[in-house]
Amino acid sequence: MLKRYRPSRRGRSPADAADLLRLADGLAHATSRLEDVFWENQLTEHLQRLIADSEEDALNQALDAASDDEQGETYNVLADAIEAACEAQQIERDGVAWDVLLFAAPALAWSRWQIGAGHLADAQLQDLRVQLGAHVFSRSAKIALTDYLFSPDQLPRGYVPTAELALALGEAAFNREVLRLDTTQLPETKQFLSDTRYLIGAVVVPAGAAIFRWQEDDGNRAEALKQWQQQGGAALKPVLAGAAFELLLPGAYHMAWRNADHASRAYSLRATLAYLVLTLNLEPKYFQASIGPFSGRQLEEYRIGFSKLGEDQILHGIIWPLLDGEDETTDCVGEIEKLLVELGIGDVRVHEHNFPLDYCDDCGTPLYPNADGELLHPEVPEEVEQDGGAPQQLH
Repeated sequence: MLKRYRPSRRGRSPADAADLLRLADGLAHATSRLEDVFWENQLTEHLQRLIADSEEDALNQALDAASDDEQGETYNVLADAIEAACEAQQIERDGVAWDVLLFAAPALAWSRWQIGAGHLADAQLQDLRVQLGAHVFSRSAKIALTDYLFSPDQLPRGYVPTAELALALGEAAFNREVLRLDTTQLPETKQFLSDTRYLIGAVVVPAGAAIFRWQEDDGNRAEALKQWQQQGGAALKPVLAGAAFELLLPGAYHMAWRNADHASRAYSLRATLAYLVLTLNLEPKYFQASIGPFSGRQLEEYRIGFSKLGEDQILHGIIWPLLDGEDETTDCVGEIEKLLVELGIGDVRVHEHNFPLDYCDDCGTPLYPNADGELLHPEVPEEVEQDGGAPQQLH
């Protein structure tokens, strides 16, 4: 069980945030490896103290201030350092130091019904731990898992809770236990046709030792992914019954989460077309896709509306959000077009003018462009309604 959240000390957040900003700026503009090490050690020590004192506000205030940096260098350095301080911990046992790394193992999935989530059975957890130990992590690693398969909206909120989860899992790894979570306060899993699920755990190794299998002399990253997809996929199949899914390479918590966000965009697009082909019994060439940029104060996302070839009504749509510094100069449209062409879709329309971020007033569903540039509510095909109904929103 995770320890209870402690309120932060009052009155120190602005000063602590200023200290973090100064240290991160020093690291961002260092001119040698020796200077890098100096600033990095200072910043890490300061972050560890603030996290131990539950100073969530100071971390967020420092990030807000760093976001004013036009080049983004200080912000990126600070964000990376905060994430590292949360997901990577060190604990001591009998005078020996051990490294703890919080990790996530994402699974991209889609289903005409519901995608599984929630508590995992002990037998599944044991099987998953064995497969992770055999194919993903180093031979010296101790592994602990939570007993829950998370949906994106259920992941830990905040840096301090993330760090506390890492430490709790590190302790569980030493005791060869599963970390059993009280999930009664977690939000309910929202149901989309395509979504991501996360297996979360921690790996513990002697300080400075290899963490992952591919860090060892006879290890290989591609082979680790291949074996994890085969063996780990078999272990996860019962909880993801009725869904098609693809396992991504497990990794450090924040990077695995970002990698899943990137991969989910193309996966959702492929899932959309596969769903429409299966549901309407039509080949991809009988569908068309319309791509449009959607902006608030700036470009926020692309939306892709799917319809039958030559028809106006939107059957389904997906959102392709901008990630990690992407903007209007990034060729997201080219990437989307290339994917659609590879999938054999009949026609692709690209709208160059910006659309407003409009949603349905009644249900909040995003509106998607059709071939004529009209923003429409996706309507579930009659065949789906007769089949019992699938989730109406893809992502």
